[in-house]
Amino acid sequence: MIPEQLKEIPVAAALQDRFSDAVLGGDYRFGEASMDVDPNRIVEVCRYLKNEQTFLRLSAVTAVDWYPMDLRFEIVYQLHSIERNERLRLKARVGGDRPEIDSVYSVWRGADWYEREVYDLFGVNFRNHPNMKRIMMPEAWPGHPLRKDYPVHGHKYSYKDE
Repeated sequence: MIPEQLKEIPVAAALQDRFSDAVLGGDYRFGEASMDVDPNRIVEVCRYLKNEQTFLRLSAVTAVDWYPMDLRFEIVYQLHSIERNERLRLKARVGGDRPEIDSVYSVWRGADWYEREVYDLFGVNFRNHPNMKRIMMPEAWPGHPLRKDYPVHGHKYSYKDE
């Protein structure tokens, strides 16, 4: 259920009506709407927002680590409707030893590198992504540097042999 303030935002109300079982909550702060969605329905929700609500631009995909919570990773999607000059933030929570969520690459091709960056730095796998591999860190790098349980000093790594 979404707060009353969000019900006044047409796209938030439409999303709640269409996906009442997938919309888990939301918030409206600083003139921006945020919707919490079921991670198992992320592709379906995104496809609806692109095709029927004109959110043609995916501005970013990032993550937040809420360690030590069970659903510790919050995957954040920044959407933009150029036609209406409207922005919307979607958030989906995932957890477990090997956190994963479906890729939105099939909806927006621009998700490619954003999802790879989240995978590389947070360790969240995006199912059905066409090229899920590291994009910033060396392929053999141990761990994921933006996780809150990553060692503060980092891992010892010798560059002298390279």
